[in-house]
Amino acid sequence: MSGARLTGEHVFATYIIETSLPLRRAAEVLAGEQSTGTFVRVERESDDLRARFAAQVESIEEVPLTGSSPLPGAVGDPSHRRRAVMRLRFPLDNFGPSLPNLLAAVAGNLFEIKELAAIKLVDVDLPPAFAERYAGPSFGVDGTRRLMGRPEGAMIGTIVKPSIGLSPADLAEVVGQLAEAGIDFIKDDELQGNGPSAPLAARVRAVMPVLERYADRTGRKPMYAFNITDDIGSLEANHDLVVEAGGTCVMACVNLIGLPGLEFLRRHAAVPIHGHRAMFGAFGRSEQVGIGFRAWQKLARLAGADHLHTNGISNKFYETDDQVLDSIAAVREPLLGLTPTVPVLSSGQWGGLAHATYAAVGTTDLLVLAGGGIHGHPDGAAAGVASMREAWASAAQGETVEVAVERSAALRRATELFGPVRV
Repeated sequence: MSGARLTGEHVFATYIIETSLPLRRAAEVLAGEQSTGTFVRVERESDDLRARFAAQVESIEEVPLTGSSPLPGAVGDPSHRRRAVMRLRFPLDNFGPSLPNLLAAVAGNLFEIKELAAIKLVDVDLPPAFAERYAGPSFGVDGTRRLMGRPEGAMIGTIVKPSIGLSPADLAEVVGQLAEAGIDFIKDDELQGNGPSAPLAARVRAVMPVLERYADRTGRKPMYAFNITDDIGSLEANHDLVVEAGGTCVMACVNLIGLPGLEFLRRHAAVPIHGHRAMFGAFGRSEQVGIGFRAWQKLARLAGADHLHTNGISNKFYETDDQVLDSIAAVREPLLGLTPTVPVLSSGQWGGLAHATYAAVGTTDLLVLAGGGIHGHPDGAAAGVASMREAWASAAQGETVEVAVERSAALRRATELFGPVRV
């Protein structure tokens, strides 16, 4: 072993597979491909080497087929196809506590294996060594509340709308209106990065004086998450530009800068990192292939995301309410002693969803973002903020949604445009 010290620790990865092979044989193909094996046994793949480094099949539980089409190139008689939840055990010594190299093992070439008609990584359980290397969030729930001056209750936020096209001067005007309305949090859209029509530096120059004047007058400064997503070599300078102007949050699209980029930013960051999940659907949406949110969110939290998008119920995208609620629960679950990450609810959110959401999750340690639900309110953005704030306060106090609608004119008006409230 050339002096290497084996730890004896393991990573456990859970997959959903579909195959025309016997399930145990398919599991062994996957385990071998992602550790010591190849398509044929080779001379130096000794029994001792396999005992120390081969991935092992922990469990296989057959589940019903979904009827979905097999992956392209899948082999075998379709009439023999079966589906299963499978758990593999990987020796940590194969890759060490390294997120990129972990992914090479648990989510590398396995998606190309032709014996598999479906293969999705749905969860991963990591040993303490990962928390020794990766510090996780710096601020999390408590730090975010402190910086935005919102010690309790749901944190209410919005996305700048229109997403792109506003001049820096127009943006400053919108931010001023939102601050006066009592907003906690404002963010750039993921589409608004550092383009020539409204570059990051110009947005910072326009927005921060507005927020500083409001803070000087009220003692509270809403948090603005400037989108600093860029090449890794630009992340540090983009972060510093925001912080030097008095900014209290930066946003990064986790999948676009990658986990190493997020971890690089985390080591430098002096403010919370708002982790956007743009492009997640490319590998999370299909039942047949990809990486599920439960697995992905653990890696993003380890790499340093203080906030992480989960979507919200009744959203405009593909996820069901059950999937969204499971994502929120996943982000709230303890992870290796790390600082808790803030779940970010977004997509189609408005005040009429507050009671149903609170009943399902039982907490206000959430950042709830309403874009159209605030900007599109029939009485303007200030009324949109009021409708969100009053609805969430009512839900947390245990009132019925009917009482909330009766008491809040802003919420009542919102129902006229966005439809009936959820109960």
